[in-house]
Amino acid sequence: MNTTTPPAATTPMHQAPPYRFPSTPYRITPTRILRSEWHKLRSLRSTWITLTTAAALVLGVGLIMGGTYTSGGGDSDVDVVVLTLYGSLLGQLCVIVLGILVTAGEYATGMIRSSLTAVPTRLPVLWAKAAVFSATVLTVMSTTALTTFAAAQLFLHDTDQAASLTDPGVLRALAGNAVGITLLSLIALGLGSLLRSVPGAIGAFIGGVMILPEVLGMLPYETVERALTYFPTQAAGALGSATPIPGTAAPGPALLALCLWAAATLAAAALSLRHRDA
Repeated sequence: MNTTTPPAATTPMHQAPPYRFPSTPYRITPTRILRSEWHKLRSLRSTWITLTTAAALVLGVGLIMGGTYTSGGGDSDVDVVVLTLYGSLLGQLCVIVLGILVTAGEYATGMIRSSLTAVPTRLPVLWAKAAVFSATVLTVMSTTALTTFAAAQLFLHDTDQAASLTDPGVLRALAGNAVGITLLSLIALGLGSLLRSVPGAIGAFIGGVMILPEVLGMLPYETVERALTYFPTQAAGALGSATPIPGTAAPGPALLALCLWAAATLAAAALSLRHRDA
C-alpha cells in the first residue's frame, strides 16, 4: 500500500515590511507663506522701480514747494504738512498701480496657479500678499514723509510755514499720510485680486474711488456731501493734515472708514478667491 506524504508546508524565512513613504520636512506654515510672498515681491524689478518713483515724486515736489514758497503768498493758509507732502497725490498713484500688479499681475502671467497649488487653502496666499505689501509700503512711505518734511523745512525755516516734528499734530499727520496711502493701496490690491485684470482694476479704482466721489459731490444733497467725507480718497486726505480741514471727517472716523473700505474690498476678494477657479 503506497502512501503519499503531503509536501511540507513552507514558511517564509522573513517577510518584507510594508513600504513607508519618507516623511517630508516641508510643511505649509504662515511663516513660510509670508516668506514666499516677500521673496516674490522683492525679486521683481518693478517693485523697487515703482516704490522709488513714488518716493522721488513726493520728495521732489516737497522740495519744489519748499524752495519756491514765500511768506504771505497764496499758500500761507495751507496746512504745513499738506503743503510739504503735496507730491503724495502723485506718489500714491504709483503705489496703487503696484498694489494691483501684486495680485492681478499673477493672474496675467499664470503664476497664481503655482501659488494656489502650493497652498490649496488659497486664502493664506491673499492674506500674506496683503501683509507683506502693506508693511513694505508703510515703511517706504513713512520714511519718505519724514525725509520730505525735514528737507522742505530747510527752505521753510525762516517763513510762516516753519514747523518741527514736535509741533501739535505734525507727527500724527506725517504718520496719517503714510497710513492713508497704505490703506488706499490695499484697496487696489483687493480690486486686483477681485477683478483679476490689471487694466480692469486700474479702471475700477480710478472710476469708482477717484472719479465717482467727484461726480456725487455735484448733487445738491447735504446727506450725500456728508457721506462723501468717508469715501477712501477723502478720508485719506483728512489723515494727512496737522490741522482740521473744513468739510472733512475727523482723523479718528476717517481712519476707521478707510480701514473698513480696505477690509470690505479684501473680504470680497477672499470670497471670490475661495469660490472661483484660478
